[in-house]
Amino acid sequence: MSTSPSRRAKVSPQARGRELAAHGKRLWSELGSVRAAAIELMAEYPDVPSLQAHRYAAGLSQDQAAARYNEVTGHQTSLGGTTINAWESWARGRGQGSPPSMSGLLVLCVAYGKGPLGVAEDLLDPAGLIAEAYERLPIEDQLALKQVAVGRPPSRAGATNGTPRPDTVHGEPSRTTTPHQVGREFTLTVPTIEYGNPEIQVFPLANPQLGRLLDLEWSTFGYGVERLAVQIKNVGKRLEVDICFGVNEAGLVMATFLSSARFSRCPIGYMRCNKVRDGIDLDDASFFPDTRDAPTIVICDFEVKHADVIGYLARQVRARYPGAELYFAVFGAMTKDRGLAVASFDDLTGAAIMRAADFEAVFIAATMSPPGIEPPLELR
Repeated sequence: MSTSPSRRAKVSPQARGRELAAHGKRLWSELGSVRAAAIELMAEYPDVPSLQAHRYAAGLSQDQAAARYNEVTGHQTSLGGTTINAWESWARGRGQGSPPSMSGLLVLCVAYGKGPLGVAEDLLDPAGLIAEAYERLPIEDQLALKQVAVGRPPSRAGATNGTPRPDTVHGEPSRTTTPHQVGREFTLTVPTIEYGNPEIQVFPLANPQLGRLLDLEWSTFGYGVERLAVQIKNVGKRLEVDICFGVNEAGLVMATFLSSARFSRCPIGYMRCNKVRDGIDLDDASFFPDTRDAPTIVICDFEVKHADVIGYLARQVRARYPGAELYFAVFGAMTKDRGLAVASFDDLTGAAIMRAADFEAVFIAATMSPPGIEPPLELR
C-alpha cells in the first residue's frame, strides 16, 4: 500500500513536488479538467496553495511551468523556475516571495489550462488561481481581476473519459457550472427512511487558509442548495412536506428555495437561535406555522459541527408538533480529520448528534474542515 507524499517522513520538497505533479496528472486524466484536479489536490493537501495546485494539476515542475509560460508568450519572455517559486512562496502567505502581476496571472491561466499534454483548452479563472491570496494583491490588480471575472464566458472545461460534466448535479442538469470552491464529489451513506436511498453525492469544500472560515461565494451556496434538492428528490419517495423550517437567516434562505423547488411552496417556518451560557435559546422572533396533526417537517441549517444545536431544535419542533416526521437538510457538515472525502457518516463531528435526533433522513450538500464556513453576506 503506497503512502501519500504528505505523510511520508523526511521527503525532500523536490521529491514531494515530483510526486504531487504526478498525482495531479493522474487526477487530470480522471477528471478531464485542470481546475477540478487542482480543487481535488487542495482537498487532499490543505497546505498546497491554489497557484501551486494548478501547476501540479497541469503535471508541471517549476522549470517546466516557466518553459510553458515562455511558450505561451511566443518566447518573448525568459521566465525561469525561480520566478514560479517566488510566486508560489508568496501564495503560501509566509512573508516570502513576490506576487505575480496581473499579466502574469493571465499567461499562467493559458499555460496551465493546456494541461499535462499541452493541448487542452481549459478556461481557468485568474482569481481562482490565487484564491487564498487574493486580498494580498495590490488593489489595482484586485479590481482588474474582478473585471476579468465579470467579462469571462462560461467555462468549457468539462469532464472527459465518460465522467459527468461539471454542469450536472448527480446526473441531472444544473443551472450553474461547478463553482471553483467545489471539490470532486463522492458518495456518502447517510441515515434515511425505510427502503429509502441511503447514498447521496456530497462535495468537499477545501479551505486553503488554515484556521480561518471559508467565505462561500453565492455560486457555491446556490450549487449546494441544488445538491440538497436533488438528494431530496431521490430519497426513495415523494416528500409531502407540511412545513420547511430555516435555522437562522442562512437556513431560512435554504428553506425558501427548497420549499419552492421541492415542497410545492409549503409554509416556511423560522427558528432564530440566541447563544446563552449553557447553549442556545430560541428568540421570540421565531415563527411556527399552524399545520395538520403529525406533520412532515424539514429543518434546514447551514452547518453542523460539535454542538448539539440541531438536537435541541428537533426537540423544540417535536414539542410543538406532536407526532411530527422530521427530516434534516444541512449545507455543510464538519469532518473529524482534515480529509474531507470521508468514508463513513460517522467520520463527521456531528454524526452522533444527528443520529440521536432520530431524523427520518439526513441530507448533506458538502463537507468542511475546521473552523467552518461563512455564508454569503455573512448571513447568520
